[in-house]
Amino acid sequence: MYSVRMSTPDRLIEATRALLWERGYVGTSPKAIQQAAGAGQGSMYHHFAGKPDLALAAIRRTAEELRAAAEAALGGEGTADARIEAYLRRERDVLRGCPVGRLTMDPDVMASDELRAPVDETLDWLRGRLAGIVQEGLERGELTGPLDPEALAATVVATVQGGYVLARSSGSAAAFDTAVDGLLMLLAAHKGRVE
Repeated sequence: MYSVRMSTPDRLIEATRALLWERGYVGTSPKAIQQAAGAGQGSMYHHFAGKPDLALAAIRRTAEELRAAAEAALGGEGTADARIEAYLRRERDVLRGCPVGRLTMDPDVMASDELRAPVDETLDWLRGRLAGIVQEGLERGELTGPLDPEALAATVVATVQGGYVLARSSGSAAAFDTAVDGLLMLLAAHKGRVE
């Protein structure tokens, strides 16, 4: 399933990521991970202390990828509202859902302080990054108040996560797009006049 050029630890991490997405923590057995990665039990336990250690590495990698994808849109050129729109409209597989958001629905991940930490840190980072962009926009006159940067950041994250749920439940990416369009219409009412 994975390239032989990929190291054994990377194959194990990637297999775990895929299985966590498909089956959740409880449904992801060490045997299934080994089969998907094309690695033996000895290799798995040579590189990782066990399933929790491997799951943590997989969750961290998923969180890092989400941050990088978000930053690619948010760190670009343009006004605050344009950067938020770029984040909202970036390419996503909306029918699969958010790999980090999906972890919040896994009771075993949420019950473990260690496994939950990268999820919490990523969502906190995202809200903080968005709030900073909103604050920048207010200071530059790109956005006008009254706007609470933290509240708007939470609304953006909630719209994305809720958009995934709507898309998955309807079987159509259009539901995600409608949620994004609605938020952008609300945000447009706060666009400033920058000269």
